[in-house]
Amino acid sequence: MSNNNSSKAPKRQMPKHVFKAGVFKRLLKMLFKFYPKMVPITIFGIIFTAVASAIPAVFMQNVISLIEKWQPVGDWALASQEIVPNVMVLIVMYVLSIISMTVETQLVAIITQGFLSKMRTTMFEGMQNLPIKYFDTHKHGDIMSYYTNDIDTLRQLISQSLPTIVRAGVIVISVLFIMIYYSLWLTLIVLLGVVVMLFVSKKAGGGSAKYFIRLQAAVAKQEGYVQEMMNGQKVVKVFCHEDECQENFDKLNEALYEDNYSAHAYANMLGPIIQNIGNTLYAVLAIVGGVLLLAKAPNLSISGMAFDISIVIPFLNMTKQFTGNINQLSQQINSIVMGLAGAERIFGLMDEQPEEDKGYVTLVNCKVDENGNISEADEHTGKWAWKHPHGDGTLTYTLLRGDVRMTDVDFEYEKGKPVLHNVTVYAEPGQQVAFVGATGAGKTTITNLINRFYDIADGKIRYDGININKIKKSDLRRSLGIVLQETNLFTGTVMDNIRYGRLEATDAECIEAAKLAGADDFITRLPNGYNTELSNNGANLSQGQRQLIAIARAAVADPPVMILDEATSSIDTRTEAIVQKGMDKLMEGRTVFVIAHRLSTVMNSDVIMVLDHGRIIERGNHEKLIAEKGTYYRLYTGAFELE
Repeated sequence: MSNNNSSKAPKRQMPKHVFKAGVFKRLLKMLFKFYPKMVPITIFGIIFTAVASAIPAVFMQNVISLIEKWQPVGDWALASQEIVPNVMVLIVMYVLSIISMTVETQLVAIITQGFLSKMRTTMFEGMQNLPIKYFDTHKHGDIMSYYTNDIDTLRQLISQSLPTIVRAGVIVISVLFIMIYYSLWLTLIVLLGVVVMLFVSKKAGGGSAKYFIRLQAAVAKQEGYVQEMMNGQKVVKVFCHEDECQENFDKLNEALYEDNYSAHAYANMLGPIIQNIGNTLYAVLAIVGGVLLLAKAPNLSISGMAFDISIVIPFLNMTKQFTGNINQLSQQINSIVMGLAGAERIFGLMDEQPEEDKGYVTLVNCKVDENGNISEADEHTGKWAWKHPHGDGTLTYTLLRGDVRMTDVDFEYEKGKPVLHNVTVYAEPGQQVAFVGATGAGKTTITNLINRFYDIADGKIRYDGININKIKKSDLRRSLGIVLQETNLFTGTVMDNIRYGRLEATDAECIEAAKLAGADDFITRLPNGYNTELSNNGANLSQGQRQLIAIARAAVADPPVMILDEATSSIDTRTEAIVQKGMDKLMEGRTVFVIAHRLSTVMNSDVIMVLDHGRIIERGNHEKLIAEKGTYYRLYTGAFELE
């Protein structure tokens, strides 16, 4: 294990800004949008509580004045007639303040948790509409950080920092006006101390803010690395890469430690400094007040009252209250910076451009009468049609046949780096079209374009004569069954995972699909059969068993077009023979695109296309390509596995 001190992270540049202008404003708008009544009530409660906590200084001044007035007389009965009403009003104010604080605290809790719940829902809904490219170019651990670390900073901002800012701010303003009302000279001394406090807050607060912003990114980076290592733990152990992984983690952890330490070092230093400045100010004010009293100095104030002990004593208490709340405000700087940095990241996710879909042709269940007329059906009939609305309000229906044609298609994932060049593919209804070629030749890219996971740069893709840009993406993908090389199973039962292909499918239909795929045999031998719980991507199953469930999932969808991307790559030869029978039934009457390294799986295809660096260099059936003695022939005669 490497030592943290020996693996220093490279020096990173500080952020150039704390947060983008408008982040705070946008956050407030969303709060008022989600809770248009509760937020104003809460703010009113906070303000009322704050004002109520500032009022006692006025009553203290009144009571001290009354005591000075009645002390020479020595008649408590007469004095109490003026003192007691002041005390009773103060008691009523405190009772109302307690009620207001109780209501406000409960409302803050409701608003905070509700707001975060709505934010997570909004984020997740938006994420579902993002294009595949987003997930291909962003670390999954970093995306998870939006839902954990960034949301938690928002929780602190809304539940703690914002109420504290409003409460402390109102108290500071209220007390300041009361101070000015009683004595301008003493108020100027207090304001001089506040200037010193603000200067210190700016220096220390600004120093911590830049580290808190960087801390957000460091946490996301570390979470992404941890998730990556967890997913690849078997590979790590197979190649004995534990020490290197630990070393890389230590570097990330050291960077996180440095940012965390620097941020909190500044933050923890700020509070005591502000507090001691307040204590010093209190002492200075007491001395100055005493000197002014002894000198019988004239008072400059709005109230017009003479300068006496009834002003100095409340003023000292107000000073404590004033500086204490300024200290509270300064303590919220870091939470505000972190919260707004988290909000900026969250808004960045929410502002990501959703997958564009201008399609208007939809897929519907249909039935065909004896005259060949197509009509829409409410239930699953096994027949599908494209529903095409026209500008004049009429509708036409085109029977889904599975005719897929790509004409002169060019494509690039990154500008200037073409992946496909002038690719033309004709797949007639019921045909099986196979793609073979080395890794990176463009086989999977072709199927990604048919699904419209990515849009082509040039050329045309037509589905039953309809440009796929005119077909709604969800309907296009519903017409395509796909079995990927990498199998993804979800937490739930085996039955749930099969039904994922068509949510309205019955148990009997799911079991029939499993039998078709050759999965029923091993499923029935599981502890709870089809009700066996799966988790962690089906870690308790073999890779081949997971693939069989994925094939069953595609079978229950009953799509007219199938895409098999290395669908049997994880299945041994013996199991493949079993599955192939089911696959043959599954492919019956369907247009099928097959991607395979194992050439034995594509020999019976109607058309085999050989790709090389994004170009189709050969096409034809097995016999034709063997006769041509080109690339396919060399692959077939050299090895059955395409390396």
